[in-house]
Amino acid sequence: MASQERATVGGPEGSGGEGEEGGGGGGGFTLLLFASASTYAGGQETLTLPAPTTIGALFRTLETKFPGILEKVLLSSAVTVNLEYVDLDLDPDLDLGNFVEGKGGGGGGGGGGGGGGRHQGLDLVIRNGDEVGIIPPVSSG
Repeated sequence: MASQERATVGGPEGSGGEGEEGGGGGGGFTLLLFASASTYAGGQETLTLPAPTTIGALFRTLETKFPGILEKVLLSSAVTVNLEYVDLDLDPDLDLGNFVEGKGGGGGGGGGGGGGGRHQGLDLVIRNGDEVGIIPPVSSG
């Protein structure tokens, strides 16, 4: 695997975080990009992004930084938060243009059990200190 790179990326959405669980000032969360997600991001495997934010806002931030990553990688990828898979339940008719502009959801409501106040899907809150993984489908033969 390529050498690990760590980049800090600021984003217009979800910055702030006073009073959030999981740490003090200057915090954020770690985003791990695997396989084609890393390739699409120019070989970066680890990013540090501001928290709190949501999965949906994260997808919009990544699409802004790496145009095309949403359709080519993210919509078919598994997502983990703190080593637990997130059920995104994306709408197959998602309007990518409106989604990227923040005008449309795209599913992800999903059942409301537990989670310490977190929602499922695109509305799931990523907090300071969390570790998020983007895991594209892979094949072998």
